[in-house]
Amino acid sequence: MSNTKFTYTTYIATTPEKLWSALTEAEFIAQYWFGCRCECDWTKGSSWKLFSPDGQLLDDGEILECDPPRRLVIRWHHQSKAELKAEGASICTMQIETFGSAVKLSITHTVDNEPSKLLEAVSGGWPKVLSNLKSLMEGGKVALDDPYPAAKA
Repeated sequence: MSNTKFTYTTYIATTPEKLWSALTEAEFIAQYWFGCRCECDWTKGSSWKLFSPDGQLLDDGEILECDPPRRLVIRWHHQSKAELKAEGASICTMQIETFGSAVKLSITHTVDNEPSKLLEAVSGGWPKVLSNLKSLMEGGKVALDDPYPAAKA
């Protein structure tokens, strides 16, 4: 099998510690992730779950690495759409690095099959989620209220 990945990098005017908190605190996550709720205790080997605002399990997995405030690796398995769930688990790596007066956040999602519908999905989702995170951290409000707004006429 081939190894396929999607990487998204953004720069945020904050500190590694504040960014780590934003990535791991359930109440803050819900603010930028369109009301989704995350359950995890953020230790190696712990379970990780992401729920939609209405309580549906979207994704689950396990924390493979947890090195605050530098690196977080999650075995990520989509649960809500059959065609994505069928692809099995992916690996999501979050790397935090100081970059001048800002912080560089790189998210890499890796799967072991190609082509991947899951990578198509995350390549559309991560930019929206991380744009909200950046806007919230730098300006106090999210950029997008809805991940799939209706087109205007």
